[in-house]
Amino acid sequence: MLSKRYSIEHQAYLKRVKNKKRNIHITQVSILILFFGLWEIAARLKWVDPFLVSQPTKMFASMIKLINQGNFFNNIYVTCYETVIGFVLGTIFGTLIAMLLWWSDFACKVLDPYLVVLNALPKIALGPILIFWIGNGQPAIIAIALMISIVVTIISVLSGFKEVDEDKVKLLQVLGAKKYQILKYVILPASVPTMISALKINVGLSWVGVIVGEFLVAKEGLGFLIVFGGQTAQLDMVMLSILILSIAAYLMYEVVVIIEAWYLKNKRGNA
Repeated sequence: MLSKRYSIEHQAYLKRVKNKKRNIHITQVSILILFFGLWEIAARLKWVDPFLVSQPTKMFASMIKLINQGNFFNNIYVTCYETVIGFVLGTIFGTLIAMLLWWSDFACKVLDPYLVVLNALPKIALGPILIFWIGNGQPAIIAIALMISIVVTIISVLSGFKEVDEDKVKLLQVLGAKKYQILKYVILPASVPTMISALKINVGLSWVGVIVGEFLVAKEGLGFLIVFGGQTAQLDMVMLSILILSIAAYLMYEVVVIIEAWYLKNKRGNA
């Protein structure tokens, strides 16, 4: 009897959770539809200047025009490719450098002020220098994205390593564990949430780096469309490109969220 009652209550709880998630999604979509609807109405009724802020129907017309020209999807692909490469390289190299700094306490203390300076330095200002070093092309754009994200990754992941319970580390040391064993069995598993947080931060930073790079040197990509649209007073193209960037960044962030959910699910399953 008690088991049956528990089962009914559990099903009711799951139903409430499901309904809550559905209501959240419905509200989110409704807000988006309302926003674009009011935007279109405001532009048509001249509440706002449609030249300055564009309007959804004009943005759609601009998209059709770019598709007919045959370079719309290629520009999206180029920017997404550069962002993913910069994101992956920044995460991998940043994590590896953080591991090396954790391994050597001496190197960590020596390089700490330099990391602080690099983190505070406006990396965008180094863009022209990177272009001279690497060349006027896609590698320079990826390098700018990498430069912006790698320092934050190093600092975030290294901080996560240092926050691991010292008692666990000392216990393994007493038992004679090597440093690589401590890293493998204690530090890395305990720092996975920190690494996932670094991934979430890197999503935004990678997009910033790529768009800045495309502003400087690109001949294709969404950043190029924004610059070209601004120079030729085609603000519909500019707003369309910004909207596509927002969607792409959101989808990329959702991929990280899915990875996080998968990790948490496996963690609970192995507990």
